[in-house]
Amino acid sequence: MILRVLATLLAHYRRHPGQLAMLLLGLWVASALWSSVQAVNATAKDSYARANALFSANLDELSRRDGQPLTREDYLRLRREGFPVSPMLEGTLEIDGERLTIVGIEPLTLPSSNTLGASGAALTAFITPPWQTRLAPDTLDLLGLARQQSPGMTPAVDSAGDRAGDSAEDRAGDSIEDSGQRLPPLALRTDLPPNTLVMDIAAAALLLDRDNTLSQLVTAPGALSTAPEGYRLTRAATLASPEQLTESFHLNLTALALLSLVVGLFIVQAALGLAMEQRLTTLRTLRALGVPAATLVMAILLELLVFGVLGAALGLASGIWLAGQLLPDVATTLSSLYQADVNRSLVLPWHYWVGSLAITFGGLLLAGSGVLWRAARLNVLALGQSQAWRLAYQRQLKRMTLGAAAVAVLALGLVLWLSLLPPGQGVQISFGFVAALLLSSALCLPPLINGVLHLLQRWLRRHPLAHWAVADIQLQLPRLSLAMMALLIALATNLGVSSMVGGFRLTFLDWLDQRLAAPLYVNASPSTLAPMLDWLDARPDVAETLPTARGSVDLLAMDDAQERGTRKRIALFGITPAPTITDRWPLLDTTEGRPTAWAALSANSVFINEQMAVAQQLVPGDAVTLDTPQGARPFEIAAVYPDYGNPRQQILVPTEVLIQRFGGEVASIGLVVNDRADRQALRQAMTDRFDVSTEAMVDQQEIKRLATQIFERTFTITRALNGLTLGVAALALLATLLAQARERRRQLASLWALGVPRKTLTFLPLFQLGGLALFTGVVAIPLGIAITWTLVAIINVAAFGWRLPLYLFPWDILITLITALGVALAAAALPSIQLWRTSPQAMLNQGAT
Repeated sequence: MILRVLATLLAHYRRHPGQLAMLLLGLWVASALWSSVQAVNATAKDSYARANALFSANLDELSRRDGQPLTREDYLRLRREGFPVSPMLEGTLEIDGERLTIVGIEPLTLPSSNTLGASGAALTAFITPPWQTRLAPDTLDLLGLARQQSPGMTPAVDSAGDRAGDSAEDRAGDSIEDSGQRLPPLALRTDLPPNTLVMDIAAAALLLDRDNTLSQLVTAPGALSTAPEGYRLTRAATLASPEQLTESFHLNLTALALLSLVVGLFIVQAALGLAMEQRLTTLRTLRALGVPAATLVMAILLELLVFGVLGAALGLASGIWLAGQLLPDVATTLSSLYQADVNRSLVLPWHYWVGSLAITFGGLLLAGSGVLWRAARLNVLALGQSQAWRLAYQRQLKRMTLGAAAVAVLALGLVLWLSLLPPGQGVQISFGFVAALLLSSALCLPPLINGVLHLLQRWLRRHPLAHWAVADIQLQLPRLSLAMMALLIALATNLGVSSMVGGFRLTFLDWLDQRLAAPLYVNASPSTLAPMLDWLDARPDVAETLPTARGSVDLLAMDDAQERGTRKRIALFGITPAPTITDRWPLLDTTEGRPTAWAALSANSVFINEQMAVAQQLVPGDAVTLDTPQGARPFEIAAVYPDYGNPRQQILVPTEVLIQRFGGEVASIGLVVNDRADRQALRQAMTDRFDVSTEAMVDQQEIKRLATQIFERTFTITRALNGLTLGVAALALLATLLAQARERRRQLASLWALGVPRKTLTFLPLFQLGGLALFTGVVAIPLGIAITWTLVAIINVAAFGWRLPLYLFPWDILITLITALGVALAAAALPSIQLWRTSPQAMLNQGAT
């Protein structure tokens, strides 16, 4: 029986193919957008997991306090003294703009817990000539090799970095020096991160022509209680993993994908509700013929599952394609911002497929729960007339109002919860507040529209056609309400995210102008920069040198509250407090103004970045106790400064103080040259004397250009998902109008018969829907501003540790209204064209049926 009932229900869609298309469209776009973002996230997390399993976040590191590079003699001396250290050597190779990292290790001294350790024949093959190159299978694409043929192959590299057989454009970096070199035989390891080649340190030294220098010395976590004399120890716990650094980035993507999923499910809900109303007579007939309510509900559930399978299949296929288009930009962004290598090809574990199917079917059952409930409680004797439907919708509006009030109370509770949390925490709660705010506003929209239409009806009583148009749109409201709710959410989110990105862009560019005071910057190793600084100070064409320095220090206590046994490693950054810097460097908060703060910095105080101020709840005037080489010393905080884009907490001190008191090292030199100086001659002189590459000398404008490119690329996927969400809302509106187009022509036939011109009838839906969408756009403006404030003042602080100023752009607000009107007119255009092409006789015939 159940199969016959199911066939009867599905026959409805043969007569109404538009509703079937609308239903599948909703499932398709909802599943596609969600699965695409989850595919990107799954691929990135797989790369992070393999990177963490390698070594970088799981081992303590040693570096020299004098800033000189580590050498083989350092390693041998420490081993003779009994320190359990292991050497590592890193270099890079670029192919077609893609960076390959070469890592040389000494597996016999690596901690036993490290995944690169091996034994037996595998270890022998790795450490004895011709050695091995271990790499992940997904790295083979960059080498132009097939997986089946790659094991044992030895790809060639020449002095220019060309691979054998590649075009002249496929160049590698200058790290590969020896002409005719070949990589050791390839061996695949699925647990290695992408774009990484791991080999014995002897093979890496030959390949990189770095016979004596080392990149780092590592040891097992906790193996050393203190650093050896002359060395700095960095604990593994203080090294943030790529997954930790990028957690907020992926959370933002997930939130946007979830929003798109919800908007797509609005389409499904509208299609199911419309089909339910049109099939009420069929359902009552089936019940009258003896079909049990449980059988009817089971048949509808099977119908939903059939549609769910089709929609999920379409969505997964489209989502994987879309993820493939978005992944390169995401990978480039994560590499630029967080130095996190992400695979450029999709890696989809089993739980991705299960999760995508589960979210699709779960959303479908949620959207169809109302239909299942009504089918289970169907009254066989009830009438399905429009008047009864309107009365039921009035009751539904009351329930929407009560639901909106309940969700608003929930949002208020989340705000109170956030206020009790320490600053910089509660990202999930913040997104929950945004979701509650959107849901409450969406539930309020239909009752608000209904109230406005009631007022318009009273005002337009003396204008019959306008009065009829308002009454007609009110009659359509039960079917249009879900589409309008989707449009409201899409418009508000689009406005909120656009305002946040625009404000961030203005703030970021202004911050760059303030921070980049010198026209020219030199980046090289500390051993090169230290003598270069003295040489530059003696040159007459250099007006001023502005060296910066980097280091790290253990934070022992805050505000004289000693916390025994607790240490937190904090990054140190040194600047030269010259007028060129102090006049432009931005400060967020000081105790007694900028001049006093800079004077205090030159004495014995420090500045902290906003990330540290938020995370540690510090303000100017508080004190921090730092573990300097001379012992524990208290330092007063003189100011808090903005540090956009930096994921770590940081303390600012003068460069000279950082080098002398904290054992830091010069990181870069900013140069202010005389107006008549020959910059090209200065560059050439530095190249000849210190053997630095031209890439090491960067112009200020070039830094700004690159930073702006990275910024724009960072928000590419955000803008793409925003546009897709708005497109989904437009599709929801279009699908709703198409689904009820036939019934609308029947209603308009009576007006045509009464003498209303067909041209007027054609443009009437445009004015109706345009006005409704414009009103929705007006409601979306304050909601979008509220979302902007939440993003910059709550979510950004909780996710990144720094707050953006709130910017409102009148042009974006105008664009929101124009977009709302354009979406509505575009959605109404096709039904209006169909109406224009319908002959008067056909309209009368439809009105008579």
